[in-house]
Amino acid sequence: QAQVFPALFRRFTPGRSGEAVMEESEASCFYHPQKKAVLPCEGCGRFLCALCDCELNGQHLCPSCLEGGRKKKKIKSLENHRILYDRAALALAVYPMLIFYLTIVTAPIAIFLAIRHWNTPTSIIHRTKIRYVIALTIATLQIIGWVAMIYFIFHFKPQRR
Repeated sequence: QAQVFPALFRRFTPGRSGEAVMEESEASCFYHPQKKAVLPCEGCGRFLCALCDCELNGQHLCPSCLEGGRKKKKIKSLENHRILYDRAALALAVYPMLIFYLTIVTAPIAIFLAIRHWNTPTSIIHRTKIRYVIALTIATLQIIGWVAMIYFIFHFKPQRR
């Protein structure tokens, strides 16, 4: 019987500093070859010493898996900001009404943002979808207004005699 990685069967106690490798048969840390490995990374399988172990939600990860998960946004609990598409859609529907001619461009963009990001998490703090609904309503009314205005301009031309 051979134990390839004896630390896998040992109980891990957090807060320990990395122990030096005493025997050649012991597994060493991937990042610190002079330190004894205490557990494998659950992301890539690399052996880690107590110094390299990053525990997140009960999962033990190495620093590179943790950083890669943060950069690629695969670890949702590391997310610290979000784009508020509901606020952007509402702003695109409301602010251009100050200069009405801009709404011909911004209303379709507001509708696109609201529909495209309807299921995207709105904020780290839970928010309702009321901003999406208001943005869709205002932008739809703006588009209906533009269609009606264009229809009346081209349909009711003054007749010359």
